[in-house]
Amino acid sequence: MVANYWERLKPALDSRGWGIQQFADAIGVSYQAVVKVRDGGSFGSKNNIKAANVLGLNPAWLATGEGPMRSEANTLPGPDVKGMYPLLSEVQAGRWTELCPIFQPTDAADWRPSTKNLGPCGFMLRVRGRSMENPGGSPSFTEGMILHVNPDIDPMPGHFVVVRRSSTDETTFKRYIQIEGAPYLEAINPDWPKDEKYLKLMPGDTWCGVVVDASLGGLI
Repeated sequence: MVANYWERLKPALDSRGWGIQQFADAIGVSYQAVVKVRDGGSFGSKNNIKAANVLGLNPAWLATGEGPMRSEANTLPGPDVKGMYPLLSEVQAGRWTELCPIFQPTDAADWRPSTKNLGPCGFMLRVRGRSMENPGGSPSFTEGMILHVNPDIDPMPGHFVVVRRSSTDETTFKRYIQIEGAPYLEAINPDWPKDEKYLKLMPGDTWCGVVVDASLGGLI
């Protein structure tokens, strides 16, 4: 008897000790979507790839049962994926406190994996501009990189943070510092204009989250 999709999927879930809800959270789908697979269905191409990547399986094998179960690779396995998180626009990130409780998987066109636990309202945000680029230094956040943001961490000086500015209603990514006891946002690009390098936090500015990791946004 040829194994069906669920019979290929379930041993990988069991090996991690994952139930349906944990797996659904890891790939960014609903509990009901996984139940449909358990009851004889299968994922479409996009979610099949997400499932295979999270579980370390060959997407082609997971979809069809043909070929090697695991992809051949010349690299060692990386850290376990802790979850899939929505890639937000800057507008969404700035309003995330209100949006998160009602956010649905279909509300984001792109979900990205993270090896960090970003919490129940974790999100991703793409770097825009060069204010956080630090040529020759580390860390350096080039335009297009993906930020992994945990909104449940209390910001501390030295943290990289996402903040919505009350004066402009725009979202910005900077390093949180203190100057003579006052809170500021710092652009780490050493060549950034002096009058824009340090932005004082003002009443009404809103913390959107602390950046705990960053990854390439795509090579092609």
